[in-house]
Amino acid sequence: MLLPSIFGNDFFEDFMNFPSWDRGRESQRQLRRMEHEFNGLGGLMRTDVKEDEKGYEVHIDLPGFKKEDVTASLKDGYLTVEASRSHESEEGKKFLRRERYVGQVSRSFYVGDLLTEEDIKAKFENGVLMLTIPKKEEVPKVEEKRHIAIEG
Repeated sequence: MLLPSIFGNDFFEDFMNFPSWDRGRESQRQLRRMEHEFNGLGGLMRTDVKEDEKGYEVHIDLPGFKKEDVTASLKDGYLTVEASRSHESEEGKKFLRRERYVGQVSRSFYVGDLLTEEDIKAKFENGVLMLTIPKKEEVPKVEEKRHIAIEG
């Protein structure tokens, strides 16, 4: 890094590409941006998982999302959390730079086949989704004794 950056990792690169002086490097910048969003989801959905004797507590950061934008579903033993944010349109204004995330993100966690939607409790507060997931152990099936009738 040559100089401190106010926009990204490299001030010189930000300056030379702002607003659109070098279109030849645009695909390279876009590839790095996609890689950053894939690796860290742009700083979204960072997750902490805590365990105690009763179950698990999951905290997922969803900064800037509203409760209405977040869904949680359970299917085939996987708990999937999705959040989406749409484009904000302001008539007569054009973005010169957009760094806030717009789109959809999701994460899945395997919680087992024994849980139902009613078992999992969810709460959304201050941009953090808090999930409480109980531990459920499979109860071994009791073998029924079956007798075969003996004739004679």
